[in-house]
Amino acid sequence: MVLTPALRNETDAAVRPSDRLTDRHGRRITDLRISITDRCNYKCVYCRTGNDGAVYAELSIAEYLRMARVFIALGIEKIRLTGGEPLLRRELPQLLRELSALRTLDGEPLDLALTTNGHLLEEMAEPLRAAGLSRITVSMDAVDADKFARITRVPGSYQRVLAGIRAAKRAGLDPVKVNCVLLRGFNEDQIVAFAKFSREEGVIVRFIEFMPLEEDRLWTPESVVSLREITTALNSFKLLVPLAPNAASETAVRYTFDDGVGEIGIIAPVTQAFCGHCSRVRLTSDGKIRTCLFSQTDHDLYGVLQRGGSDDDLAAFIRRTVDQKEARHHIGEPGFLKPSRSMVHIGG
Repeated sequence: MVLTPALRNETDAAVRPSDRLTDRHGRRITDLRISITDRCNYKCVYCRTGNDGAVYAELSIAEYLRMARVFIALGIEKIRLTGGEPLLRRELPQLLRELSALRTLDGEPLDLALTTNGHLLEEMAEPLRAAGLSRITVSMDAVDADKFARITRVPGSYQRVLAGIRAAKRAGLDPVKVNCVLLRGFNEDQIVAFAKFSREEGVIVRFIEFMPLEEDRLWTPESVVSLREITTALNSFKLLVPLAPNAASETAVRYTFDDGVGEIGIIAPVTQAFCGHCSRVRLTSDGKIRTCLFSQTDHDLYGVLQRGGSDDDLAAFIRRTVDQKEARHHIGEPGFLKPSRSMVHIGG
């Protein structure tokens, strides 16, 4: 496609804070997550069915870039690229270079982050940093090789991810964040091991409560390892000390230990929802806006683009969609419905 001129920072410099993306609940929307593929080279038990034959959807890099530019012109300040596994897209460095050249409405560089399973990261860390990537998060659900292979269903995967984490640190993508989804019966015995990993490797470890977003629909309230259980296990290893949040919209409750070595974050959307400060929306790999992970509705931004919509048309569609953002999710409440798409098709 021919990339049409996007809304420009120069013409939008006069956009007042009150005119920037805000939902009906008064929350400023400053964070955008873009899934650039729903393909993945892992089949993690809490995400994928493990079956082959899936049909995948992804757009061109130019199409993601055009939609991102419109979002930025409306006040987006942070973009996280996700998947599936984003490192499977060969054009990823190109997309990062284009995004890193853009500026927010306040003239600041974009905060560019990426979430990856780390399998291809050892080779890609330096090129990603050179292309403009600011921060990286690696999904890693055990620090035991056999257990890790059982979760990912890919033999030999642990050593590749560990090498990727170390390569990211060498490349200057520091501090590296390591995300661990805790699933009862699979890896709840890894909590203390991850605390030691944080201290020894110099990475931030973040534990995430298991959410009902998997393809196999295995989620039950009993499968969730709660924030309270995590902090109890960590305190049995070494005394936790709370850290202040980096921002009001931060999703993780942050801790260090009493000697100041290591950092742990706990993301607890099930037992301690943080919806009241949510500042994000998502763009799926097929170009649909999701206002919440647990939305029942997709909003087809790519359809507007396909039909020849202008940037003003895209912007108007984004504004209408953001205005419909849900006040909160309803996990665990009577009548709760799992989202219409699983995490791999929404974007992590």
